[in-house]
Amino acid sequence: MRRRLLLLAAFAVLPGAFQAAAGEAVLVPNRVIYPGETVAAEALKEVILAEGKVPPANVVIALAALEGKVAKRTLLPGRYVQANALREAYLVEKGVPVEMVFVSGGLSISATAVTLEPGAAGDMVKVRNIDSGKVVSGVVMADGTVRISG
Repeated sequence: MRRRLLLLAAFAVLPGAFQAAAGEAVLVPNRVIYPGETVAAEALKEVILAEGKVPPANVVIALAALEGKVAKRTLLPGRYVQANALREAYLVEKGVPVEMVFVSGGLSISATAVTLEPGAAGDMVKVRNIDSGKVVSGVVMADGTVRISG
């Protein structure tokens, strides 16, 4: 009890140390979103927080940070969406042919490969060269190609 009073006194002394987010709008799912499902704007609803209510720090509340992401676990209606419950959408899927590109200086070599694992832009994935059968690792680029570095 004494500890709680000390904490309240500290907040009273420091103006602006605790700001209530009264009227702040947050986005929450309006239906169940299952793992592997892409989050769409239609699956979200805006909720106005009550006075004194503040969302936790690891919660995603902006539409730009939610829409187009893929759920890693079940997202329940009316509940905050935690940042670690979402991932970027995969640009390359496992077992799908992609173009792999090796660039070194002015030299550029491209070949067709099959991905051995899925990946989003910036992810390191393993691919198998269709012609040689060799397995190499590369980075998934925004255009869906895999860049191999030497």
